[in-house]
Amino acid sequence: MSDFLGGIFAALMALLPGGAGDAGGYPGYLEADYVYVAPVGAGRIADMAVAEGQPVAMGDMLFTQDDAQQQALLTAALARRQSAEANLDNLTTGSRALEIDVIRASLAKARSDLALAQSNLARSEKLLAAGTTTQARVEQDRAALASAQAQVAQFTAQVGVAELPARNAQQVAAEAELEAAAADANRAQLDLRDRQTMAPVAGIVDRLFYSAGEIATAGTPVVSILPAGALKARFFVPEADRSALAVGGMVQVGCDGCTAMSARITYFASEPQTTPPVIYSKEERGRLVYLVEAELEAPGGLRPGQPVTVTR
Repeated sequence: MSDFLGGIFAALMALLPGGAGDAGGYPGYLEADYVYVAPVGAGRIADMAVAEGQPVAMGDMLFTQDDAQQQALLTAALARRQSAEANLDNLTTGSRALEIDVIRASLAKARSDLALAQSNLARSEKLLAAGTTTQARVEQDRAALASAQAQVAQFTAQVGVAELPARNAQQVAAEAELEAAAADANRAQLDLRDRQTMAPVAGIVDRLFYSAGEIATAGTPVVSILPAGALKARFFVPEADRSALAVGGMVQVGCDGCTAMSARITYFASEPQTTPPVIYSKEERGRLVYLVEAELEAPGGLRPGQPVTVTR
């Protein structure tokens, strides 16, 4: 609508000799920069919480999308995080200490068996010297002593391995696994939250492009909002009056059936709206028009597309 109306007004201004001038005002129309709200991801619209023409505040619910899949993914991600937390706790607290206690108990028994084997061998050797036992018995006691010594060595080594700092590598891996699981859970929570779309600005709901039950694609607008204070007048100034206006200056905007209201100029085109011959004669310069935009300070009930007249 902007380009169409702009072309019409520019053509009219170019045809008027010397432009409309300030006496009768500059013709124009009202325009606004709409905010188009789109979902982050594709999905079926479960509920449309607003209607066209309804005022909304920033943060108000606009629409929701079906979130069954996101709920399931979040449940799975939370379960993985809980499992990773339990695994890390298992490595850093009770279970590791109990494992070491079991090995130490086995080492204590092995040492007791070693002491008994040493005592049995010493007695057998005395009996052999006295001629009251056989050499075979002594050999059996020596074998039992060697076995007991091997058991003590084995369990001593196991205790040493269990207490080595190198075991911390498992803890580092478990911590990394927990961090990844927590990140997945956080992402799942964000995905679930994105199924609810809130108003990014305050204003009036202008149009609804979808209805509940329809599939909205990511990035495609579902709701358009006319923000508060976004209404501006677009009008065209002839070349002769160009120097009388500047960005930041004030103008008066009027329309049929409404009182004039103040507006501040926010944009002044540097190039003319129509292209005259290359040589700018005095006659041709009078046909040059420039697009100007002025933001209304109190638009009231005015709507975009409404024709207006702007005066200095």
